[in-house]
Amino acid sequence: MAETSKRINGIAASPIRKLAPLAEKAKARGVKVYHLNIGQPDIRTPEVAIEALRRIDRTVLEYSPSQGFLSLREKIAVYYSRYGMDYSPDQIIVTSGGSEAVLFSFLACMDPGDEIITTDPTYANYIAFAAAAGVKVKTILTRIEDNFALPPVEEFEALITPATKAILICNPNNPTGSLYTAAEMQMLAEIVRRHDLFLFSDEVYREFIYGDAEYVSAGHLEGVDDNVVILDSFSKRYSECGIRIGAVVTRNRSVAEGVLKLGQARLSPPLLGQIVAEASCSVGREYLDPVINEYGHRRNVLVDGLKSIPGVVVSVPSGSFYVIAKLPVDDADRFCAWCLSDFEYDGETVMMAPASGFYFTPGAGRSEVRIAYVLETKSLEKAVLLLSKALEKYRSL
Repeated sequence: MAETSKRINGIAASPIRKLAPLAEKAKARGVKVYHLNIGQPDIRTPEVAIEALRRIDRTVLEYSPSQGFLSLREKIAVYYSRYGMDYSPDQIIVTSGGSEAVLFSFLACMDPGDEIITTDPTYANYIAFAAAAGVKVKTILTRIEDNFALPPVEEFEALITPATKAILICNPNNPTGSLYTAAEMQMLAEIVRRHDLFLFSDEVYREFIYGDAEYVSAGHLEGVDDNVVILDSFSKRYSECGIRIGAVVTRNRSVAEGVLKLGQARLSPPLLGQIVAEASCSVGREYLDPVINEYGHRRNVLVDGLKSIPGVVVSVPSGSFYVIAKLPVDDADRFCAWCLSDFEYDGETVMMAPASGFYFTPGAGRSEVRIAYVLETKSLEKAVLLLSKALEKYRSL
């Protein structure tokens, strides 16, 4: 029998989706499952975007330019200018979702055997993309007790070797919900400048910031224009995960040219997705502000609810729509699976993502879960109740 590649065998199953079969079996038994495991927003997509899809008058659904339609890239440039970042359309390459933006950036900037440093925990798909690119991942541990703040510069520099090519961050962060301060971002700028590294900054949750927290993009950092590669997506901002439109944004001409070569090889980003994305660019704060306010309210409901459960430790998120909670269990993987296979309360149960799948360090995060607060508040309140009842029963067994 022909064997699959070592590369693919080294890629772990998604921690977000690996419990899906158990969830489907629970539903087949008639159990209602509250999905807190995946960042699929329930907020309505902007109506102008839906209308653009309805009104397509093309008679041929053609290829688009490999870098994406100029009209879309011009609108993305205007969007960035609202955040005080000056990018030209030539410095923006439209991709098939943020996932392709990550993979193309890795392939354009690093060779097999090169090393990349990222935080631990981290978005699990980064590890898969690094494996696909033949890149070695090194992680720097962040802790729930510190609200997942970045460690000091010395810990980063202890990981840097001649093979190190880049640092990767997600800001605001998935899975932790942390938002990096101006001082933390400046520290990263100094590191990449001093060691001539790339700084990949995944900023797909840019709008999702709560309270008085200050947002600093990698694109705001001075003196590192050639180091910074921003990874972006329309998926979360406009509740459009299915259109698969993202972007690589960089002032480094060689990186942009390299990413475009890969874009040419896959021909073009999705035509229909670009039409929807371009329409979405006309949406302003009248859409976004109520969305952010709603997520902020959900955050408060979830965090307050989790804090009320005995033994639960929670990191208060400043951004994105995720929170990591430490549960009073010895194995969150086993507990999350048990919630779907063996537990129900009034015919309902809850589905979460075990946090161990977001950690690269063996054994880290074993008692933690990532929860996405993408349900309306009544459902969140019910999900917290279900978690409380599940923990009570589980610990009694």
